[in-house]
Amino acid sequence: MPTVPPVTRLSLKNILFPTDFSPASQAALPFAEALAQIYGSTIFVTHALPPGSHARVATDHLPVEVDYAWQDAQHKLDEFTHGLSLGENSVKPLLGRGDLTDMIPTLIREHEVDLIVLGTHGRRGVSKLVLGSSAEKIYRSATCPVLTVGPHVRATADWSPRRILCPVDLAEDPEPLLHYALALAEENQAEFILLQAIPLVPWQHRAAVEERSRRALESLLPEHAEDWCTPETEVRWEHPAEAILHAAYERAADLIVMTVHKSRASTFSAHLPWPVASEVVSRAACPVLTIRI
Repeated sequence: MPTVPPVTRLSLKNILFPTDFSPASQAALPFAEALAQIYGSTIFVTHALPPGSHARVATDHLPVEVDYAWQDAQHKLDEFTHGLSLGENSVKPLLGRGDLTDMIPTLIREHEVDLIVLGTHGRRGVSKLVLGSSAEKIYRSATCPVLTVGPHVRATADWSPRRILCPVDLAEDPEPLLHYALALAEENQAEFILLQAIPLVPWQHRAAVEERSRRALESLLPEHAEDWCTPETEVRWEHPAEAILHAAYERAADLIVMTVHKSRASTFSAHLPWPVASEVVSRAACPVLTIRI
């Protein structure tokens, strides 16, 4: 029987927000701001210039080399952060040069990042992050949770995670996932839906399978959870990505919280092949918080 973790308040002191100043990253910004307001976070707004983007000239009037690409990026970053409503002490611009996905581990370590918030373009079926890098590469490699805002998400002025969908694979250790999902549910007095997708079950066996699955899901809920959230369980017979997307749509979820593995080669259970997170992130109408296990 899985151990139910104690529900403790999340500490999201530092949020990393990469941006390429595109509409995709602009669309993700309200979600970073909303969480920063809830948790009193500092947002590190980060832009990475591509390697080799040195636009330098030397003239009689400029005896030293001037990096115009850097200056232009710094100007854009200053303008971007100036529009945030959190106050100067809560927003820190960071400008660097290199491949963003290679820079992120260092940024996490140096600035003690608790959460990354990403905006994606949703190109070619698997979302692409700022500078054309793969969002999947970020959320599978980051050592902290990643909130990804896909192309179908529409921000609202008063967004908060009041309906949280939490798909689980009962073959895995649920504790890392439930630590974040339950804490968010308690903080926001949320409707909390635990979901298990079980494809390829013949109809004549579904009643018995559903009963066992619901009991297993209910065992993951802390005692008296109904005092601070509205817990529910759901079993669906679709493949995981479709089950998650359909449930999120039907429940009008504000947030999906799910696990991902470090790489495609990880030992996924038969119920959770690697493309699930990519499909959900690129198609969901709400942000997706991924926890790497």
